[in-house]
Amino acid sequence: MPVFAKVIDVMFPPDESNTRDRWARLRLLIIGQLLAAPPARGELKQRLNELSRQTWRHPIHGRDVRFGVSTLERWFALARRSPDPATMLATVPRSDAGRMRAIGTALAEAIRTQYAAHPKWNIQLHYDNLRVSVDEAALPSYATVLRYFRSQGLWRQRESARGAQRAAVPDGTREVRSFEATHVGALFHLDGHQGSLKVLSRHGEWISPIALCVIDDCSRLICHLQWYAHENTECLVHCLSQALQRRGLPRAIYSDNGSAMIAGEFSAGLHHLGILALTTRPRSAWMNGKQETLWNRVESRLMAMLDAVPNLTLAQLNEASFAWTEHEYQISVHRELNDATPLHRFMHAPNVLRECPDSATLARHFRIEVKRTQRRSDGTVSLEGVRFEIPQLFAHLRQLSLRYARWERSQADLVDPRSGVIQATIYPLDKTRNADGRRRRITKPTGVSSRPVATLSSITSASPSDPQAPLMRYLLAQFAATGLPPAYLELDDSSSPLEPDA
Repeated sequence: MPVFAKVIDVMFPPDESNTRDRWARLRLLIIGQLLAAPPARGELKQRLNELSRQTWRHPIHGRDVRFGVSTLERWFALARRSPDPATMLATVPRSDAGRMRAIGTALAEAIRTQYAAHPKWNIQLHYDNLRVSVDEAALPSYATVLRYFRSQGLWRQRESARGAQRAAVPDGTREVRSFEATHVGALFHLDGHQGSLKVLSRHGEWISPIALCVIDDCSRLICHLQWYAHENTECLVHCLSQALQRRGLPRAIYSDNGSAMIAGEFSAGLHHLGILALTTRPRSAWMNGKQETLWNRVESRLMAMLDAVPNLTLAQLNEASFAWTEHEYQISVHRELNDATPLHRFMHAPNVLRECPDSATLARHFRIEVKRTQRRSDGTVSLEGVRFEIPQLFAHLRQLSLRYARWERSQADLVDPRSGVIQATIYPLDKTRNADGRRRRITKPTGVSSRPVATLSSITSASPSDPQAPLMRYLLAQFAATGLPPAYLELDDSSSPLEPDA
């Protein structure tokens, strides 16, 4: 075999260039000999005959191939009169490329009409119906019809599934585009996932654990990953609080529309921390695709390694997840990060993270705010069936603004509704302690006197010893000004009462 065949393999190994470029390189390799050393007058025919007898490696399937003299002569003519021989020797697209001669106007209209009426049919069902509705002689093969559907974008519209797997694919109504934040901490993703393995709970029950995970969009770093027995707001706040304390406060959080993600405590906490809450469209799981990709990796590697562990517990699963996250995922090369690891991108990329408050302050933010009317008899209010005692300093307030978490009813905060400042922390009523009989004296609020306040009219029109009310004095003066006697007869009550009848 000629030496040039081996040179072709070195120049462009399989699958490293497209078909057009591979053919151009092969033709230029063959004709390049004539361009580098132009044959003398009358020797071109001999040189072309020599090249036609040589065997070359086909640029697509790799088998041996030869080219005729007329073909080589045409290539040489194209390359010699062009300043860019590679472009001239490249494969020229067909003039009818993109057009299907087998599908005429009538058949194309029939296909579009049928697709408009039944967009949820698969291509095979469309083809079977076309065989009945149109002439079989005018209907090409199934492959041709399939290519036409794909070229025209007539994709099958699938119904959204119910339950946990609903809306696994886009519905085709909006375009899907990938995105990435420019700074670390600009956007965190939050999502939940039901594991494929069952674990043994502390109550001796086999349950399907729920994983809650927070990742950074820019670096793909896992801020925190933890498995829970339930997916509720308490677990969500517990996971997010650890992620915020470990990595810092982001600018925005992206999640779906789960009940925990839109709960009052979670929304209020993000608002108080200055984090913008962003949610996907309903039944559009692909919008949070970075999390869905992570779940595939969790199942294919983490859960696969724990498949043979007998009597797997939730604690063991969380311990293994932490080890896998920190010692494999965070330091593994991510192809979407230009061959960088999530940890490297997180440490070296520009970030907009903020400092996270302490645990107590963080817990106070994730609370809902409600209004309650204070019971004046004993100075208490009721929250979720638990009665709380109000400090005597706020006994004069009738309407109270309270913040509390529905899963944590051991305390609540009394806040100023105008400024949002926490004024006091209240606790549940201790009836046993109140049974000792000791009671404190009620103190009047500062600046409030128990004596009645004198009005200006009373000061000017009556002496301080006059007990009559100002309005009564005014009414008597008005009646006296009329000069009329009172319209009633007075009875002398000095006489003895009548004796009863015998």
